[in-house]
Amino acid sequence: MPRRRGRGVANRPYNRGMSTQNLETIAAAFLGYIPHMRECGLSLVRGSPEGVELRMPFREDWVGDPIRGVLHTGPITVLVDSASGFAVLAATPVPETIATLDLRMDYLRPALRDKDLHCRAECFRLTSQIAFVRATVWQDDREQPVAISQSAFMRSSTGKPWKPEARA
Repeated sequence: MPRRRGRGVANRPYNRGMSTQNLETIAAAFLGYIPHMRECGLSLVRGSPEGVELRMPFREDWVGDPIRGVLHTGPITVLVDSASGFAVLAATPVPETIATLDLRMDYLRPALRDKDLHCRAECFRLTSQIAFVRATVWQDDREQPVAISQSAFMRSSTGKPWKPEARA
């Protein structure tokens, strides 16, 4: 008997992902709940079950090479991990607890000072236990990416939905 192959998110008619209204509510909670995302000033530009785009404003303290005006790669990785995780939440009908299993970053060109960073992430395959995500980071021109990424996230095996707790 041939092995049945799984389908990606886009091919699953029963898993349409989160509604736009729920996505905006979750975005506010997700981006405000996690301290490093809040500190980085991440904001949702657009989002749907097919993918999300986050923006991170430039900060002078992220410049790793002041002579050349190049940003440190740390904030770029934070942006990608955050956007990728949010793409997983957007692809599921109900938010759930997730954890980054693997995050591969390929830096293609330097990110320069005085420019915001943008990241588009899409969950291209969703299984019952693992979510697979691709992401692209750019500054001015989406066709000139600063970095690309591929990652895997563990989905909650408990079936419990993710609920942010109130934080002061």
